[in-house]
Amino acid sequence: EAREVILRQLAAFRVDDYRAAYSFASEEIQSLFDLPAFERMVKGGYPQIARSTDAWVTETNLAPNGRLYVGLRIRGADGLFVQALYEMVWEESRWRINGVVTRPDSGAI
Repeated sequence: EAREVILRQLAAFRVDDYRAAYSFASEEIQSLFDLPAFERMVKGGYPQIARSTDAWVTETNLAPNGRLYVGLRIRGADGLFVQALYEMVWEESRWRINGVVTRPDSGAI
C-alpha cells in the first residue's frame, strides 16, 4: 500500500538508512539523483522529512492519470510541522515515491 511505502521511507530516514530510503524512490527520481545526491537533497531541502518524529496520513487521492497523491502531516525533530503531498507511481508491481511538495503547518490541531 502506498501509505506504507511513505511511512517506511520516513522510518529509514530516521535511522540514516538512505540506501533503504532510496529504494522507495521511483525510477525517475533515481535517474535524477544517485544515492549521495539523494541524501544531500533530502537533508538540505526537506529537514522535517529527513528527521521526522511523527507522521499522520491526512488524505489519499487517485488521479485520472493513475498517479496517487498522499497527504501527510509531519513533525520534524525540530518540533516544526509541515504538510507534505507525495506523488506515487506504480512501478514494478509496487507503489514508489515520485516526489513530494511541502509547506509549513501551524502545528495547531
